[in-house]
Amino acid sequence: MLVLTGLPLVFLELSFGQMGGQGVIPIWAVCPLFQGIGVGMFFVSTFIASYYNVIVSWALYYSAQSFTANLPWMDCNNWWNSPACESSLTLVQMNCTSRDEGILVNGTCHLRNTTDASLWHVLSAQRNETSPMSPSDEFFHRRVLDMSAGLDDVGAPRWELVLSLLGCWVLVCLCLIKGVHSLGKVAYFTALFPYVVLIILLGRAVTLDGAVQGMLYYVIPDFARLAHPKVWCDAAVQVFFSLSPCWGGLITLSSYNKYRHNCLRDALFVTFADALTSILAGFVVFSIVGAMAHQLNRPVNEVARDGAGLAFVLYPELVTHLPIPPLWSVLFFVMLLTIGFGTQISTVNTLLTCLNDMLPRWRAKKSSLLIGISCFCFLVGLSCTTRGGIFVLQLFDDYAATYSLLILGLAECLVLSWVYKGDRFLEHIEEMLEKRPSVVWKYLWRYITPLLLAIVLVSTWMDFQPSSYGKYVFPTWTSVVGWFMCSVSVLPIPVVFVWKLFAGREKEEPLVQAMKRLLRPDGEWRKNYLRFKQNQSEVNELQLVDNSEEAQLELKS
Repeated sequence: MLVLTGLPLVFLELSFGQMGGQGVIPIWAVCPLFQGIGVGMFFVSTFIASYYNVIVSWALYYSAQSFTANLPWMDCNNWWNSPACESSLTLVQMNCTSRDEGILVNGTCHLRNTTDASLWHVLSAQRNETSPMSPSDEFFHRRVLDMSAGLDDVGAPRWELVLSLLGCWVLVCLCLIKGVHSLGKVAYFTALFPYVVLIILLGRAVTLDGAVQGMLYYVIPDFARLAHPKVWCDAAVQVFFSLSPCWGGLITLSSYNKYRHNCLRDALFVTFADALTSILAGFVVFSIVGAMAHQLNRPVNEVARDGAGLAFVLYPELVTHLPIPPLWSVLFFVMLLTIGFGTQISTVNTLLTCLNDMLPRWRAKKSSLLIGISCFCFLVGLSCTTRGGIFVLQLFDDYAATYSLLILGLAECLVLSWVYKGDRFLEHIEEMLEKRPSVVWKYLWRYITPLLLAIVLVSTWMDFQPSSYGKYVFPTWTSVVGWFMCSVSVLPIPVVFVWKLFAGREKEEPLVQAMKRLLRPDGEWRKNYLRFKQNQSEVNELQLVDNSEEAQLELKS
């Protein structure tokens, strides 16, 4: 799936952006009727920029909380803990709750034969109503989020999360305020620091008891599950979203490349480096999960989690059992911060570049435009800082960048390979690389990648389930909101097509003729190519002047 879907899309977008040298909307002058694809990418990036920084703000909050001698999620002796809180270490040592005669509350084991009957009745009712919760679980859901029962009780924004979110947006603005050159300097740190931390964490994790079992669970496939199509669809979705095509970020960043830059080399490096990074991170995660399973005396598959539970519940719980817990906590959450900022900065830069290209008058006020984008996304993100914010964020995550990205990727492949023509696109790449890429790319873009994307899209639709978080299943109306959110990124394709067709149609021009004309590329869509040719002609003129001056000097002498 990596080779057949991820790599072709990455190469397509990197080369496309390098040719055009523009943002995600104006670059679709390559085929004006399909400029709605760029509009859809712009909306996807807007959605992601609005809610993704909330997750980054959680990492910032945890990083700040880690600078203390005793981590606040180490035990159940805090004001936010409930009677359901049970320390994992106490569970292993005492095994209190594994038998009917014991109930563990705030680290104390209440035995039936030594507890007052009325108190025992209350504790039993509480145990039946709630499942045991680890200190890290309660810190995340009860202290950080103060999570409500559902979307019926959203509540007001929490000031601590609002300040964390504001701090993250200030950092994003500082990183981008001086333009793409400052972004490049920031990228060196955000790209390299996580590898340092991952290697340090792996070096420590493999020494833990149970780490080997966790890594074996990671690398040994379950052949019975490989027979299910959903497993392969999930793998394709993971590969697709890990490389981040169709958000507009790859097109935007490559638009700053020099025209002769080797984008094929970049595509190969990015794709396989991403795969190797995922493998490295997998070993780190599952060695930690294996150690936790050993600590709890439970199978690895019962301990493994995904999503927020992995980063903000499972790992914080594990570091409490390591030497110098604050050190490992700081390393981990600072790593999450750098990864998160890397993604967030590139997403915001996509919006900024696109608006700069579309609003030339604002180019001199780029800082004001950046602040405006940040303020808008910050206000949208405030909905995720409420007591019900985790449910709002989950809704964003389920719909804002799932189905729409698959549809945009499918449309992008079909338009560039069929409407614009794959052979013409390869000729442009040949001009940039000074050598012709393999014809295999054309067949990947025209047939194989679109077919696989369509299969994944249909399979994902067939496997559709209403959004949920933990045991809470979202009400029906949230599906309507979610599909509306998805349609905001997809509907621009047909809407812009129809609008461009009728707005660009000349008087008394046949509709079919107008369509054929508007499917042809704007002659100036390859801005990078035009700039390259202009610079080359200027260099040639200077060389001619120098040569004539030298000839005159020789004649005089």
